[in-house]
Amino acid sequence: MQVENEHVHAFSTDGELGACNACDAADGSHTATGRVPLAVFCDAHHLLPAAETVAKKTGAPVIQTPEDAWQYPLLLKLDELGLSLASGKTVMRGDFARMAARIAKRNLSKELVVRAAKVKDVDTPLVIDATAGLGEDSFLLAAAGFRVELFERDPVIAALLEDALNRAKSDPALQDIAARMNIAGTDSVEALSHLNERPDVVLLDPMFPEKRKNAQAKKKLQLIQMLERPCSDEDELLEAALSSLPRKIVIKRPAKGPFLAGRKPDYSLTGKTVRYDCIVIPRK
Repeated sequence: MQVENEHVHAFSTDGELGACNACDAADGSHTATGRVPLAVFCDAHHLLPAAETVAKKTGAPVIQTPEDAWQYPLLLKLDELGLSLASGKTVMRGDFARMAARIAKRNLSKELVVRAAKVKDVDTPLVIDATAGLGEDSFLLAAAGFRVELFERDPVIAALLEDALNRAKSDPALQDIAARMNIAGTDSVEALSHLNERPDVVLLDPMFPEKRKNAQAKKKLQLIQMLERPCSDEDELLEAALSSLPRKIVIKRPAKGPFLAGRKPDYSLTGKTVRYDCIVIPRK
């Protein structure tokens, strides 16, 4: 996930993240009115058909002038670089090319998610990423040889993910990895009980209300939370994962955070800021 600190004049009057028109607090908590007002901003005529496709998927209007943009706390900006989500000075864009160092052979095997998802006696394991976000963990797994089916419930985040994946598929350096990734749908809780193929791994990364010390990471989290709130039904998510009968479930948590739905894992791999809890399912 790329977070840029660039000033986009049309996005905000003060250039800062904070309370928005659909929030009842400065931390971005939503009222019963629903999601934060959002528009697709595109001032390049040749990109308008693509902008209209994004608008149809997200339910957001298309606007073409900075004057129209002032009323929206969030903008999906479509330009020559692709699709980005912006509020004030904070611009977030999915960009798998920036992960080149992490997928280098000398580094990839050290990635916690790759180590956590490892399974024996399977040449090309199938992973269901039930909470894909912008797909960074999925990209690492695909680089390690996994096939990955991605689900993302929020249509705006899903649009950012799709854009990033399409760009990766057209990049000669990334296309072989991206070819092992497929955006499968939105409702993973429903889909997990009706899969055509039994997965080897189910990856869960429900958003958690973590306090971040890094200012840039905090802004990124704020931006996402303007769209999607932390997971409210952990039991349902975990039960859906269990119902798919994978070899293991891998759950991403804060390093010192509680277990998902209170379920103690069989083992955990812990880094400086995150932890991967692994639940092993006995094979019948």
